[in-house]
Amino acid sequence: MATSHPAQPGSLSASSTTIDGVHVVTLRGELDHTACRHAATAFAPLAGDTPARTVADFTGVTFMDSSGINMLVTAYKAATATDGWIRVAGAQPPVLHVMELVGLDTVIACYPTVDQALKH
Repeated sequence: MATSHPAQPGSLSASSTTIDGVHVVTLRGELDHTACRHAATAFAPLAGDTPARTVADFTGVTFMDSSGINMLVTAYKAATATDGWIRVAGAQPPVLHVMELVGLDTVIACYPTVDQALKH
């Protein structure tokens, strides 16, 4: 079942689907303070998802600030509370660099593609 959250003007769009029992959240645009509240709703576990398993498709994310880091940490805590996980796929170099600066890439596994994230 796919869901979509329309883009806020000029900032971010979010959509989600389920692939083999894994919640895949696809974000496109800038992940900043204004957009994080919008994006966080896409990360909410689906009813009955225990453990919560999520792949965050960041292929289309062009910018992320500390608000995006906080959103990922919140999603990580929610997933691990149910013995689940979250993985990031396709983060572009500037976004991956922000994750590396704060060490988030050592907590949340990062993969080049959604397919790779789903297989591991």
